[in-house]
Amino acid sequence: MLYEHTSEIELLRAAYAAFNARNADAVLATMSVDITLPNQMEGGYVQGHQAIRAYWERQWAVIHPYDEPVAFSRETAESVLVDVHQVVRDLTGTVLSDQRLRHRCTIENDLIQTVELCL
Repeated sequence: MLYEHTSEIELLRAAYAAFNARNADAVLATMSVDITLPNQMEGGYVQGHQAIRAYWERQWAVIHPYDEPVAFSRETAESVLVDVHQVVRDLTGTVLSDQRLRHRCTIENDLIQTVELCL
């Protein structure tokens, strides 16, 4: 079932667009200060704006991920599943992976609290 809560979809779309533009400040503005994200490069999770910014800087120095949200569905009162088309390229533009995946995003107080990778 597609989810149509406009303000949450707009928040998530803004976060993905800012990430794809490599605008860490704009992405972090959509997230709580203690946000937790999966560390897909090194494993585990990264928590907090400073640690996430450092992780993205390391990531963007070696690859160019592009995450396009294609659908949103309500999972619980607090979480939204985002179907994502992810393309990862190396620095020369060669496609390293092209896949569909899901992110579970928890939203509270108009900010993204957590993002989990759902395989």
